[in-house]
Parts: sequence; C-alpha cells; structure tokens
Amino acid sequence: MGLKYALIGCGKISANHIAAARANDLDIVALCDVYPDSMNTLISKFELPETIHQYTDHQALIQNEKLDLVAICTENGKHGSIALDFIESGCNLIIEKPIALSLEEADEIIKRSKEKNVKVSACHQNRFNQSVIEIRKALDQKRFGKLFYGTAHIRWNRGREYYAGSKWRGTWEHDGGALMNQCIHNIDLLRWMMGDDIIEVVGMTDNLNHPYIEAEDFGIALIRFANGSYGIVEGTTTIYPKNLEETLYLFGEKGTVKAAGQSVNIIEEWQFSDARDDSEEIKERFSKNPPNVYGHGHTPYYADVIDAIKNDREPSITAEDGRRAVELILAIYKSAAEGQRIRLPLEKCSTTDFKGRFEK
Repeated sequence: MGLKYALIGCGKISANHIAAARANDLDIVALCDVYPDSMNTLISKFELPETIHQYTDHQALIQNEKLDLVAICTENGKHGSIALDFIESGCNLIIEKPIALSLEEADEIIKRSKEKNVKVSACHQNRFNQSVIEIRKALDQKRFGKLFYGTAHIRWNRGREYYAGSKWRGTWEHDGGALMNQCIHNIDLLRWMMGDDIIEVVGMTDNLNHPYIEAEDFGIALIRFANGSYGIVEGTTTIYPKNLEETLYLFGEKGTVKAAGQSVNIIEEWQFSDARDDSEEIKERFSKNPPNVYGHGHTPYYADVIDAIKNDREPSITAEDGRRAVELILAIYKSAAEGQRIRLPLEKCSTTDFKGRFEK
C-alpha cells in the first residue's frame, strides 16, 4: 500500500478527498469527525474496510496513529489549530481552503512546517484543472505579451438551507462570507495568473440577501499588481435561482482567454496573435462541465502532494500560496470596512476583525 493517510472532517467535500486518496493508492487508515454518523456515511459510500479506525478527537488520532499524510477538511475556523497540532507531530498535510482565517495563524503554519520539515499544501485543486493548466502554459510561454488585466466572477447561489445545515457557515469566527468560502478558488487563480505580487486593493462588501449570517454575501474589488496589471473580483451567493457561472478572464496585448463553466473547466475564448493553435479545437477540447463545482482537480492534486513527500520537494501548491489567497480576501474585507485602499503585504488580519460588520 501507499502512504498512511487519514481524513479529518467528513462533510460534503470529504468524498472528493477519499476518491483522490483511493485513486492515488494511499493507505486510508483512519477517519476523524465529531459526528460518528458522518464517518459511517463515508465508509458506506466508499465501501471502506471495517478495520478503518474512527476518531472523534484529532488529538487521539495523533497519539494512536503513525501517519504520513493527513487531509484537514473541518470547518474553516479550525483548519489552523488542527494543522499546527499535526505539524508538531511531524505529519505532512493537505489543508482545505482557506488554509487559515488569520494571517498570524497562516504564518505560524508556514514557520512551524519549515522547522519540522513537513510538507504542507493548501487545497486549491482548480489549479490542476486541464483548462487551467492549458492557460497557465500559455502564460508561461509569454503568449499574452504584456498582461493588461484579469477578472474573476463567481456568481453562485446559497440559501437558508445551506447555512442552516452547518451552523459555522457564514460566521466570522469559523468561515467568513462568500469571498472566503465560495470564491477563494477563483481568487487564488486570478492572483496566481496575474503575478502574485500586489500593490494595493480597493474593495466593497455587503450582506444583500442573507440576514441570518454574519458575513458578506457580495463582494467586489479592484487590484493593482506589481507588474503593472490589474485585477477585478466579483463574488456573490445571491444569484437567483441557482449557481450561474464561475469565470476567469485574462487580457493581454497579444492574447485573450475566457474560462467558464461550473469550475472554470470550459474554455470559451482562446485568441492569440501567434496563431500557433486552433482556437476552435481548443474550445472543443475544453467544452464539458464536471459533475459539480469541485471539478476534477483533486486526484492530480493529490498525486502532486504525494510525489512531493516521496521526493522531498515542495508541493506545487504551498502553504505560502494558501496564505496569498487568504491575504487578498482579508485585504478586500479590510478595504471595505475602512473605506480606503489597502496596501499589501498585510502582516496581521483576521476574519474576526470584522465581527459586527453587517449588524443592523
């Protein structure tokens, strides 16, 4: 069997992690969740062996199992503290997005993982979408020429039933709002594609139609990158009556690309001045949606993390990458709350800094 693996948090996203772990021949030895029924449901769904160990406390998991890789898929507010406990035990980690809800905790994860020489990867699996790989390849080959600007649009729907199903959702302490939860993957792609280094951010956020949650259901932002390009973010969970789209545009002096669909898997525009490929063929090749918004990226993402562990290299998506996505969202929150431009880098900021932001 492969590396010894455990999953913490057996909620909605956990099935994608177990499927990816199995596809990569990991030895799934344990599950952990505060609700035993959630573990049993996952065991039944994937017909996992009866010998798999079940824990309701991650500390007991640390004490009783010798693990090579753990995936943390709990509520967002617990990602950081659980990660630090496992890093201390010398275990490699996959941390679901966001890697933490404060920059201080993200920085501690990065610092301690380096001291302990363990691999920590933020789960931004959409970077492994075939469409995204194709776009990134064109970018690395300088086919866009000078980048002008890029945009990320996340036009989704979440209703009362979604938030009622998990009381932590939409809270500042354990989640954040639409930008931090639903939009973070596309925000990560935008920052990664446009050059990572940001000079300043201007943001506006609001709670337009979800009075029963603490955080925002709508956010927009303008971003000025250090390389002279710009970014635009529009994210919301207010779209009637269901998810509409998730799109990523890149505009340069010699190229225009649009990726769309449920999780930016579909390429709808592909125009380059070098004409080295057939744009219609590219669009036909990347024309199908995945079965859900999670896409097909988890399996190749897991393969990369496993290879990083075995070959003692950094994973393609690092803890620092996870911090960058969180930093940008917190900068949008901070700009919106203070009504001013925010310069990056940020050293300290947390979702809890914005408690009471939308109280009437």
